[in-house]
Amino acid sequence: MNEVIRERISKLRALMAEKGMDAYIIPSADNHQSEYVGEFFKARAFMTGFTGSAGTAVITKDKAGLWTDGRYFIQAELQLDGTGVELFRMGNPGVPSVLEFLEAEMPRDGKLGFDGRLIGLQEGEGYIKQLSHKNVAVDYAFDLVDTVWEERPALSLEPVFMLEEKYSGESRVSKFERVRKAMREAGASRHILTTLDDTAWLLNIRGNDVMYSPLVLCYAVVELDKLCLFIEESKLDSEVRGALSKDGVEFRPYNDIYEYVKGFRADEAVLIDPVRINYALYKNIPAHTKKIEKENPTILFKAMKNPVELANIEQAHIKDGVAFTKLMYWLKTNLGKMKITEISAAEKLEEFRKQQEGYLWQSFAPICAFREHAAIVHYSATPESDVEFEEGHFVLMDTGGNYFEGSTDITRTVALGEVSEELKHHFTTVARGMMNLARAKFLYGCKGYNLDILAREPFWSLDLDFKHGTGHGVGYLLNIHEGPAGFRWYMMPGRNESHNLEEGMVITDEPGLYIAGSHGIRLENELVVRKGVENENGQFMYFDTVTFAPIDLDAIAEEELNRDEKLYLNSYHKLVYEKLSAHLTEEEREWLKKYTREI
Repeated sequence: MNEVIRERISKLRALMAEKGMDAYIIPSADNHQSEYVGEFFKARAFMTGFTGSAGTAVITKDKAGLWTDGRYFIQAELQLDGTGVELFRMGNPGVPSVLEFLEAEMPRDGKLGFDGRLIGLQEGEGYIKQLSHKNVAVDYAFDLVDTVWEERPALSLEPVFMLEEKYSGESRVSKFERVRKAMREAGASRHILTTLDDTAWLLNIRGNDVMYSPLVLCYAVVELDKLCLFIEESKLDSEVRGALSKDGVEFRPYNDIYEYVKGFRADEAVLIDPVRINYALYKNIPAHTKKIEKENPTILFKAMKNPVELANIEQAHIKDGVAFTKLMYWLKTNLGKMKITEISAAEKLEEFRKQQEGYLWQSFAPICAFREHAAIVHYSATPESDVEFEEGHFVLMDTGGNYFEGSTDITRTVALGEVSEELKHHFTTVARGMMNLARAKFLYGCKGYNLDILAREPFWSLDLDFKHGTGHGVGYLLNIHEGPAGFRWYMMPGRNESHNLEEGMVITDEPGLYIAGSHGIRLENELVVRKGVENENGQFMYFDTVTFAPIDLDAIAEEELNRDEKLYLNSYHKLVYEKLSAHLTEEEREWLKKYTREI
């Protein structure tokens, strides 16, 4: 494989030379700036061999680099070995950013290339601004990887299905009106939507064009009297087409949007999200058309789940909790009696999920990591790496399911047999961090970075840390990673800093601890932001936990928990038993009673 990657990069460099390009950027995104993408769009993985979901490749005449974050350092190091692609560990001291690298490597009067459909407007303009002092030109018209990739998969043509109002809690007509109201307030007559989850939410449609995420490849232009949907029409059956048409939706071919926007008039104003619209599409909008740059109003609308969605989400988590509890019982009672591996355990959990009514498919690639594999934050088991479970160690399972009632994301680390005091100490540190954040009460106006310290304090007091965010928003049968809110200790403009924690948001709480070559631990529950008491001091807020599954008491060092932490854990486990016990067999119920006992 290493030689194959080198050959692909060599072919790309030949194409770059033909176009006079000194550097070429290959991001992880699709035309819609998605985090997870369909097979057709996995250009960065094809060119570098690195398969993680986040990363940017830059190819110059004599260098090749891959930038990724702390979740993927170990995976990237293994996959890039021998390819000639250098790993740049984002955020580490002395590591240049992509922009800094380009600034150093690009010659004066050079040319930077990228496929403008894969680069966001803000990102593309950032390159131009940063390199302007070198008079660097940008060429965004060519997908060079397409020429190298001779057997590239076709674009997905999976059928679209409707999300009924009993699940969405709001009609698409109502959503259209909310968006148009925001457009009028901004002074816009048109609004371009390119992000797949925003369009799916707005139209109450779902699909299967992106692995794991139930999304539909399409663009939308919302106008004051209609909505133009750019989509491959073979994906729409007569029922879906009829329902959408009835509500004022018109249909055009998927790629026609690039010509359509060229027809915008001088007396019109278009609302665009500069973080989410792609560079090529923006450049096709006539210069005479007024551009109003604001965040898509749907970002906040869909993040604040309505009462119907929240009630459904709880039901999804009960189903998911039942599946995981059955898996945990199966692991604990069958270890040593049969061969259990990372892959077989993940398959068993999928089997239990499929038993739940309304289950569709997994909400992301499952992570089932035993022993030292768990120290790789986003480890993915392969037939070559798959190992058998043994007593005395941890298995970390970070998985999720898509149900009509919502998407779930749960992580549990399970002790297999008796584990060491060091492992219990580390596990308890992680559990304390998770519980501390879940117990938070805070004034309205707080953002994710205001509260992150609650989860990290048990780690920082031991001079420990974890190199990922503490939590992310979760979509309703949409993206498992959903903006605009999350938890992290540092500020990331355009991410969780831009919005308050609003009532109805669903955010994960998932601290972890990773000791390379030894073990990894992560515990994750989903939290719903709720309104509490309002008085002369302001509006107080709190979190409701909606994930229901035992936290392994075999791995807890009880003496390390303070009184409040014990009370919280006991209260949580009581709730877990109440929610799940009726859905289990008698043997499983008795087991769950033991694993949710008071300590």
